[in-house]
Formats: sequence, C-alpha cells, structure tokens
Amino acid sequence: MKLDLREALRQQIIIGDGAMGTYLYQMGFPVGISYEELNLLKPDVIADVHKRYYEAGARLIETNTFSANREKLSKYGLEENVEAINRAGVDLARKAVGSDAYVVGAIGSIRAGMRKNFRTVKIKEDLRQQIEILLDTQVDGLLLESFYDLEELLLALKIIRKLSSLPVICQFATEGTGTTQDGVTLHDAFAKLKQNGADVVGFNCRSGPNGLLRSLEKVAAAGDVLPYSIFPNAGIPDYVDGRFTYAATPEYFAETALKFADLGARIIGGCCGTTPEHIAAMSKAIAMYTPDPTALVNESQSTGVVELPQRESVAKSVDEITNAAVEPNIIDLVKQRHTVIVELDPPRDLDIEKFMKGAHALKKAKVDALTMADNSLAVTRMSNLALGYLVKEQTGLRPLIHIACRDRNLIGTQSHMMGLHALGIDHVLAVTGDPARFGDLPGSSSVYDLTSFEIIRMIKQLNQGVAFSGKPLKKQANFIVGAAFNPNVKHLDKAVQRLERKIEAGTDYIMTQPVYDAQLIEKIYEATKHLSIPIFIGIMPLASGGNAEYLHNEVPGIQLSDEVRQRMSGLKGEEGRAMGVQIAKELLDTAMKYFNGIYLMTPFLSYEMTVQLTNYVWEKSGRAISTCTH
Repeated sequence: MKLDLREALRQQIIIGDGAMGTYLYQMGFPVGISYEELNLLKPDVIADVHKRYYEAGARLIETNTFSANREKLSKYGLEENVEAINRAGVDLARKAVGSDAYVVGAIGSIRAGMRKNFRTVKIKEDLRQQIEILLDTQVDGLLLESFYDLEELLLALKIIRKLSSLPVICQFATEGTGTTQDGVTLHDAFAKLKQNGADVVGFNCRSGPNGLLRSLEKVAAAGDVLPYSIFPNAGIPDYVDGRFTYAATPEYFAETALKFADLGARIIGGCCGTTPEHIAAMSKAIAMYTPDPTALVNESQSTGVVELPQRESVAKSVDEITNAAVEPNIIDLVKQRHTVIVELDPPRDLDIEKFMKGAHALKKAKVDALTMADNSLAVTRMSNLALGYLVKEQTGLRPLIHIACRDRNLIGTQSHMMGLHALGIDHVLAVTGDPARFGDLPGSSSVYDLTSFEIIRMIKQLNQGVAFSGKPLKKQANFIVGAAFNPNVKHLDKAVQRLERKIEAGTDYIMTQPVYDAQLIEKIYEATKHLSIPIFIGIMPLASGGNAEYLHNEVPGIQLSDEVRQRMSGLKGEEGRAMGVQIAKELLDTAMKYFNGIYLMTPFLSYEMTVQLTNYVWEKSGRAISTCTH
C-alpha cells in the first residue's frame, strides 16, 4: 500500500516530473494557446506526457492545471471551463500513471511576478475556486508553484488549510537572490509557510540548477525548516532558427540532483525545458542515494509554532530618512512652516532656455522644491530626470520628479529609480499616468506594469536596499515618495479611502489636483485631518477664459466652480493672467488657514505667475512657524 506523501518524504527522495508547457511546445503545440485546454481537446496527448514522465522514473506527477484558474483562462475565453479543465487534468494524470505515483494538483501564481490590476479580493476568489475543485478530486496533495511573493503564496495556503489537511508543497520562483520578490528572506518566508501549514517548501522555474542550488544553500545554511522540493529549468532559453531551446543536459541534471539531495531536497524534478530524459537521468542518479534522516525536522519533535523575527518595514520611516539627510526634506519643512512646491512643465521641444529661466526665477523666490511632471496628459516632453539634474546642479533647487506607471515596465521603472538615486534626486511623486491613446502619440502602448499603490510600495522597498525582483542592492536608497489625490469628485469620502490605501502602501506626503473652490478646500481639510502625513493643496492660476473652459471641460481631475468660470469668462492676455493670479491668491488665503503644504502649478511656463504667488505665500506667512501640522 502506498504511504502517505508526508511519511514517504521521511523515508525517501521522490523524483518529480518535468515540464509540461515547454514539452508540448517541443512536440509542436504553438505558444499562445492554452495548454490546459488540451486536457479537453487533446486528452490522449496530455495522458501520454504524464506516462512518459512516469516511465522515466517520476513518482510525483503534477496535473496539467498550472494556469487553470479563472483569470488565466479568461485570456482565451475559457473562464467558464475552470471546473472541466481541472477535473480532466486530475483524471488524466491519475489514469496515466501507476498506483505508486503521487498525483498532486498544480496551482500557479495568478500575479506571476506582475503587479498589474490584480486586486487581492479577486486573487482570493480565483484561487479558492480552483482549490475547491481540485480538493473535490482524487489528488494526493496540492502543489503551489511559481509564486514570486510570499503574500500571494500565503493567500493560497491559508485557503487550503481552511478546507483540507492534504499535503501542500509551496514553491517560489527565484533567481538565487536569497529573498522573495516582496523582500522577505527565503528562510523567513519558509518559516512563515510552515507556521501556516505547509508540508514541503522549495523552488521552481526562473533559474536553472545553479541558481536554485544557490538559493537552497542559503536556506539550508540557516537551518532546516521543512523538506525541500526543487524543480529547476533546463538553463536559460535560447532562440535559434525560430525555436526556443534549452542547453542543460540530462547528465548535468543528474549531477546537480545529488547536490540538491545533500542539501535536504526530498522532491527533485524539472521545470521549463526539461524532458523525460532529464527526469530519467535524475531518477537513475538518486536510485542508490540514501538520505540522512537526521537532516529533516521531525514534526513530532517540533516545539510548536515557528516564531518569525520581526522583519524591518520595507518603507523607512520619515524620521530615519531625516536623520540621514544633510538638509531638511519636504516633510521636515512642512511640519514647521508653510512650504511651497512649484510645478514647471518640461518643454515639448528641445529648447530649455525658458524652462531654466523659470527655474532660476523660482529659486530666487525661495520655493522649497521644483516639481516636474512625467509626460503629463500623455504628451511627449523632455525627460524630467535630465531636467531635474540640471535644475539641481545649476540652480540648487530641490527637484521633485513625477514617476508615471504608464511609460515604463518593471525593468525600466527600477532602472529609472536607480538613476535618480545616483544623481542624488530623492523626492518623487508616484502617479498612474494618463492613457497613451489620449496623448500626442496615440499608437504608443500604455505599460501599467504597476498601479500607483504598487509603485509606491516598490519604491519604498528600494529604501530597504531590496530590488523589485527581491535581490539585494548593496546600498539603501532614501526616497521620499508622494502620491496624487484628486478631491474634485462627487464622493470625497471614497477618494479619501483610496488615499488611505496609498498611505498604507508607504506614501510620505500628498499632492492634490488643482482646487478652484474655497469651500472645497475646507471640506478637504475636514475629510483628511485624521491622516498622519502632510497634504500639499494644489493651486494653478488660470491664464485666460479659454484656459478655464478647457481645464473644466476637457482635463480629467480638474473642476472649476461656476463663480471662477464666470470671473474668467472672455479674459485674455495680461488681463486674463492678472485675474488668474487674483483668484489664486484668494484660494491661498483659505488654503493657508488649513494646510502648511502649498503646491503651485505653472500654466504654459508662465513662471512669473507662480513667482508672484510664492511671494504672496511668504508675505502672508512671514515665514513664521505655523502651529498647523497637517
């Protein structure tokens, strides 16, 4: 009679199977289809793959259900087939192999390393649906594989443990960094998984044997937590003559299988690029290997729940950053007095003369920071990183750089942030960014790898010296991260709730869209006075009646009061700018009663207007230390 999987792992090393997706690709099935749908369309093919791995020596067989969740299947219009595909996947695996094999239901990450548009509640729903279906079949356990961050893996594990006591294998996708993508050390992550009911922990995908060996060495050196499972890729894929190929040989896999076993691996299989030949070589190598029973943690001897050390927050506190800084940052200043940030748009052409004149004038007016948008309204402008550096070097002003989620993928965003750090630019504003199709290059792509919440959290992760991928960066950044807030909405309370989520993500300060109603400024104060971080109220002087109507009717996030529109109606040129400055001063009179933070936006590079308004703030405040700390 077959032993329970947990008991079997105490007595032997179990050989897992190899790749399904890349093996089907090698067999001629193209990229771009749902390989899981083949459970229904080509059941004989899927059963044959399982049989080949079993005959090669695999005794832990994964069902072909890795991406058989509602989110992934919806890309192929298959979201209504979740149950049929998962049940067929288990049935095919069970019938294709002998009774001595363990069939485990494979469940993949929904995020899959991406941060785009995945709400936690939706992830929970989709994971729960697949888990419940698989638990209602004849599986010997569940395999959670290719998870990049601890948070999502714990979501899945906790769902399983509320429903079942079946064995659960938990695997991260890692590249040998020693941390998960959300910055948790692998040993701490494994301990947390054990605490929540995992039976086996380990790695698969993303790296070949060498990378996963480094990862396993790190966690093994820190002390055993649970039995390990290892499923490496067959090296790095190459693209040759229109086909993806993998270089790692079966012989190489046989050699590394022994090294994995020495480090405590009790399930050893293969991931992308591996074939039945790789599995056969490992099976033969492990056949005479006898594990040291003292190398494993016996649950019956366990002292109980693993207590995790408190991991330092990814986001440094403002006080920590302040102590390390040479000069006061924006947060320090706004706690003490009225503080002015002025926005000056980068030019849409190659001429920076007027922009730099404006920067020098605003420096003379003693603004506290000059902020530059990141291709606002999806209109192509000069790089704010380049201009921020010029402003810092030529005027001494503090640059505050906007970072939009729209234009850069994860790689480009981290690279951009690393460049800012190298240039000594540490104040940023994280924004979503207007969709590219509404800008001057409507055929370009909107990337949105990250939401504004996620980019805030991941920038603050750099302050911990941890890359977006989870790799250590040798040094810590010291970014002060702001977030945008649009109060020009029908339901201000809901907008504040969204703002609270940004604060939870690590936001240090808030900058609002321009406000043109004194009563709304008071409402904003009442709605946000409970918040713990400073708010900079946005005020943008109007340049003309036409400018007022354009902003009110065509620009998202901006709404003018009827009174302001009437006062600006028909005004042009100097007359229009003068009225715009007057209205802005009246708004400042109210704003300065409630907020120390003032955010002035310069229309059409007319920096003379924001110089006037900055001087007005200083005249009105006398640079006195305000008792208002909000």
